[in-house]
Amino acid sequence: MPLALLALAIGAFGIGTTEFVIMGLLPDVAADFQVSIPTAGFLVTGYALGVVLGAPLMTILGTRVTRKRMLMLLMGLFIVGNVVSALAPVFGVMLAGRVIASLAHGAFFGIGSVVAADLVAPEKKAGAIAMMFTGLTVANVVGVPLGTFIGQSLGWRVTFFVVAGLGVLGLLGVAKLVPEQPKPQGVRIRHELAAFRNVQVLLAMAMTVLGFGGVFAAITYITPMMTETAGFAASSVTWLLVLFGLGMVGGNLLGGKFADRHLMPMLYVALGALAVVLVLFTLTAHNKIAAAVTIVLIGALGFATVPPLQKRVLDQAAGAPTLASAVNIGAFNLGNALSAWLGGLVIAAGFGYTAPNWVGAVLAASALVLAVLSGALERRTVRAGRPAAAQAAESAAAVGPGESVPTASAPISR
Repeated sequence: MPLALLALAIGAFGIGTTEFVIMGLLPDVAADFQVSIPTAGFLVTGYALGVVLGAPLMTILGTRVTRKRMLMLLMGLFIVGNVVSALAPVFGVMLAGRVIASLAHGAFFGIGSVVAADLVAPEKKAGAIAMMFTGLTVANVVGVPLGTFIGQSLGWRVTFFVVAGLGVLGLLGVAKLVPEQPKPQGVRIRHELAAFRNVQVLLAMAMTVLGFGGVFAAITYITPMMTETAGFAASSVTWLLVLFGLGMVGGNLLGGKFADRHLMPMLYVALGALAVVLVLFTLTAHNKIAAAVTIVLIGALGFATVPPLQKRVLDQAAGAPTLASAVNIGAFNLGNALSAWLGGLVIAAGFGYTAPNWVGAVLAASALVLAVLSGALERRTVRAGRPAAAQAAESAAAVGPGESVPTASAPISR
């Protein structure tokens, strides 16, 4: 794996830290600005919505510059957003800083996935994507607990200054290590939008929303579930989240390894096992040891789907993968928001703190159904003598006469 992936992983580490560390600092931020905890929660919601909206917007704006330069600009935007948050005199400015930082999130991972895949041989593309996403998963093991500790010890503003410093390291790493690739010729916004005509691209994104939503339906409410049902002390939630993060790291790396060999079977196994484990969590949540083991499995199975789903989008989008890749990152955050809302509904309806696990299981099972449908459609296409890669290329090329389209850089994995 080329050293340039380290620079992408550092940027991913910073982004992952700033996304999740706010959850541990909400009481401190709320007290400082004299707002309620629910009001401070807009710092989480605003960030997620910023990712969903910023992913396509920033990617479209970046079609006129090289991918390396766009990655550098995105890290610069990330730095500015975190500095604004650190210096915010009032809550509204803090929220604006969070949104500014979030605008870089989806496009960085989307464009970074394309760059990472282009840096390696075709049979190692999912592994390269997983290597970049390792920065995001490690952030949940190291960055978030450390950032929370710093914020609680030295003040939450110091945490955001530190995260901005991580952004500087990521920016320097991209500038130094990522090779300067020529701007893809013939790429137009219509090329990128044409990828969304491919039903396989839409199916992959729907799998992303539902599959990852299954994970966060449970994890969003992990604190009340573990303290009220399992009987853990509130102070134990930090190391339980570290266990979840360790599962994420392992699952991400395994997902990348096996997706390069058997992409669709990897998705079938991960999504099916995730649905089963989430159902079991309604039972294991009543026992401390069983609950801790289950949390690790949820993290591992959830993130085992990330590299194959991201590579699936890249493969199916063929010659115009950048926008589709970035939008798929937004789909992860859309799944987070959807599942958190649904989980809150079942708790509010009086079904108990373990009820979100049933929501997660249904979402994961729905993603599995879509994966099976996607695989069946692909096999039917192959039997008809028209490879799926050709379909994707034709879709990307359907943008009008006189415009060339880059050829696909990755084969279809089955």
